[in-house]
Amino acid sequence: MFRKILIANRGEIACRIIRTARDMGIATVAVHSDVDGAALHVAMADEAVAIGGAAPADSYLRGDRIIEAALATGAEAIHPGYGFLSENPGFVEAVEAAGLVFIGPSARAIRAMGLKGAAKALMEKAGVPVVPGYHGDNQDDEHLAGAADAIGYPVLVKAVAGGGGKGMRRVDSPKDFAEALRAARAEARSAFGNDAVLVEKFIAKPRHIEVQVFGDGTRAVHLFERDCSLQRRHQKVIEEAPAPGMTDAMRAAMGQAAVRAAEAIGYRGAGTVEFIVDASEGLRPDRFWFMEMNTRLQVEHPVTEAITGIDLVEWQIRVAAGESLPPEADRLAISGHAVEARLYAEDPAGGFLPATGRIGHLSFPPGVRVDSGIRAGDTISPWYDPMIAKIIAHGPTRAIALARLRKALAGTEVAGLVTNLGFLSALVDHPDFAAGDVDTGLVERHQAALAAPPVPRPSHVALAAIAACGLDRPPAHAGFALHGPLVRDVALLGADGPVPVRLSVDGADTLRVAVGDQWLSARRVNGRWRLDGTPAGHALLLGDAVEVFDAEAGSFRFSLPDPLSRDDGGATPSGAVVAPMPGLVRDVLVEPGAGVAAGDPLVVLEAMKMEHTLRAGRAGRVAAVSVRAGDQVEAGQTLATLAPEGEDEAPQEEKSA
Repeated sequence: MFRKILIANRGEIACRIIRTARDMGIATVAVHSDVDGAALHVAMADEAVAIGGAAPADSYLRGDRIIEAALATGAEAIHPGYGFLSENPGFVEAVEAAGLVFIGPSARAIRAMGLKGAAKALMEKAGVPVVPGYHGDNQDDEHLAGAADAIGYPVLVKAVAGGGGKGMRRVDSPKDFAEALRAARAEARSAFGNDAVLVEKFIAKPRHIEVQVFGDGTRAVHLFERDCSLQRRHQKVIEEAPAPGMTDAMRAAMGQAAVRAAEAIGYRGAGTVEFIVDASEGLRPDRFWFMEMNTRLQVEHPVTEAITGIDLVEWQIRVAAGESLPPEADRLAISGHAVEARLYAEDPAGGFLPATGRIGHLSFPPGVRVDSGIRAGDTISPWYDPMIAKIIAHGPTRAIALARLRKALAGTEVAGLVTNLGFLSALVDHPDFAAGDVDTGLVERHQAALAAPPVPRPSHVALAAIAACGLDRPPAHAGFALHGPLVRDVALLGADGPVPVRLSVDGADTLRVAVGDQWLSARRVNGRWRLDGTPAGHALLLGDAVEVFDAEAGSFRFSLPDPLSRDDGGATPSGAVVAPMPGLVRDVLVEPGAGVAAGDPLVVLEAMKMEHTLRAGRAGRVAAVSVRAGDQVEAGQTLATLAPEGEDEAPQEEKSA
């Protein structure tokens, strides 16, 4: 067995691998970029090595520096986690050439499954059903458009390399094919260095069901399935195991197909065989097709661990050290049900744009598994995936597992930046999901309702005002007025604008709070405020904002305006298109003087590993373009400007240096 391993990753997966290695008595080495020097995975490891700049290309994708770090610290093996270099066959070969062990599959197996088209051809030979589509080498635009016509719309354009929803676009009609192809290629080129695509039939009521496999290079087993159908932009949001409505016949058929796929390439380690399922007539053994194989550990592996009792990372390490499949592989069984929710720093109401900033407060309730690489005080940077944590609930039945997840989400508190916590709670409460009637389009169909922010009640506003005045904690409020109660006006800014509040101090632990025209009585009992006799949630004052947490209604953020500041009437000029976050300009699609309609694409921005198209908010003429492709921009920076409505002046072009 290894004495020391290096983890070539960051965040929650690095922390998760370190925990298992520690339990096995194995020392660990962390690597980190310049901005990750104080990260949790660095603090948890026995040793840490700096490997470069913030951009992944300067650090976590530098295989040479990672191998140097392993050799310098005496590590015997490298665990890649997922993402970054985990599915890079060249890195595997370099690791082995350096005399180290790669904790994962062989370079040959990764190559066999790395290109989706070639992988599908290989699976057809192995007797695994594949989705109808074009997987050939001809990448001519007209040829691909013709293939889409032959397959029949709607179709999916997908990058042949990579995964995670990057380089993937759904196309519903021929007129949209060219733009979708361009966007998919650009995103694939950026993410994987390979802009080749394939075209597949889009399934009417698709479910994404994947099978966890594990091999030792000679034989493979499957550890049952996971349902990953709840997705947005082809990225998973909530995963569960086993799949709702799964029959014994279909589980056996899918499991056998997945094992055939793994054994066809002599697979070693943990992998996932992903299938698309047509659920329009329920789950049937003749209605599933191979999509791709992920030759690594998956983000959602904890739900499989919960229902099997198996530590997949321990299995990875043991097999990499030369052991055969553990004896437990021959007596696997499903125990209960598990559900995982991914908590992200992102704005559901703003199109799920990633958020950056410092997390001022972070708390999770007991009774569930939480995999996270983030602590209170840490900063979500624009350089990496904005996932804060995975929250995993397990129970003897699906209903109990969902109830435990629902309670865990209600008890989770994050302050300092916007998250998808409310969206996750709404999704878990959705009647279709509760009934197990899921498909990959559920989130898109109900996105407006699921992403709508909760509306604060007067009690939430009152609690925020109490906290803003420092009255939410002992000692009791002090001060007096001669001829009546002490009265104070509090200015709060909610999501919809100013919220006037007035506090009237009646006694040591008694207040009256006016929110608009409504008065509420507030009394502190045993250190906690009650509003109109009902226990309130709790609030935190963090800098210039107050966060209110309510286990039933959600969380609410109120800003405290600076009384010395003045409204300048809006510093951002009308018609300006600004960067919603720091990022890299991938493409500028318009020139000064061009006329645009509302919704027309203007600039393509890459941030947090995804491509975002910024569009015109109204019809008009482009007055100026302020950036070029390749520019790095900051949040709030103006990228392009539309001329004021009705203005006919000649355009003046702006270009960055």
